[in-house]
Amino acid sequence: MFDGHSQSGTGNVAEQVRTTRKGATLTITIDRERRRNALNETVAAGIVAGLDEAEGDRSIRAVVLTGAGDKAFCAGGDLQPGADGTPFVIDAADPQHYVARLLRRMDAFRLPIIARVNGHALAGGFGLVCACDLVVARDDALLGVTEVKVGLFPMMILPYLLRVLPYRTMMELCLSGEPIKAGDPGAVDIVNYAVPAAELDARTDWLAERVTSKSPTGIRLGKQALSKIREMSSDSALEYAQFMLANMARTRDAREGFAAFNEKRAPIWTAE
Repeated sequence: MFDGHSQSGTGNVAEQVRTTRKGATLTITIDRERRRNALNETVAAGIVAGLDEAEGDRSIRAVVLTGAGDKAFCAGGDLQPGADGTPFVIDAADPQHYVARLLRRMDAFRLPIIARVNGHALAGGFGLVCACDLVVARDDALLGVTEVKVGLFPMMILPYLLRVLPYRTMMELCLSGEPIKAGDPGAVDIVNYAVPAAELDARTDWLAERVTSKSPTGIRLGKQALSKIREMSSDSALEYAQFMLANMARTRDAREGFAAFNEKRAPIWTAE
């Protein structure tokens, strides 16, 4: 469940979302700790701007998405009276909902996105987690969709829940509205690594390094292909995949990878 209504003027983007860089990784932080890092139109725009920043810099090879503080990654929509940026109203003059715009941007993003789940990820916040490629979470963080508790259903994020979760697990979360802990066995399909809070940064950095040390061209083209293959029939997907594979093999990174393998040395990626 996301909160706020589709109005502009919900605050300065820089005040609600900040970006920091560490090596080849750009971290996007939702900075609304007092409101449990709730998502609104400004936050969505800030995340999109961070993704644009990362994709426009050839030296950035991965993005980490997280929340400020240690209570919440993103608690979904802000249900308090007068909350800004609620997603429950569609502007007839601009029917492209900002939540859908954000999720589409995440889908089209060609670098890996790692969710650093520093606290609870509920409702729309859980949707953001499911839209990321990899997840490192505190083992005590709660994950789930609570919409049925206020008479709703997690409509906007259903495609991402279906993508990540087994059907019956998804339905139990949606119908009960009860979350699970990232460290529980039931979260194995959601979280790559569930760790104690003290280990969250180290494990996130470790995973980011494993990703950013690999071919940026291979990953970029692979994610681009995956976004299309996901919507294809098996026959169409196989035809498209062989076309993409042949083109990937012609890239400079692929030629360097083959040469490094044969010469038994570490490859030097150029992202070309």
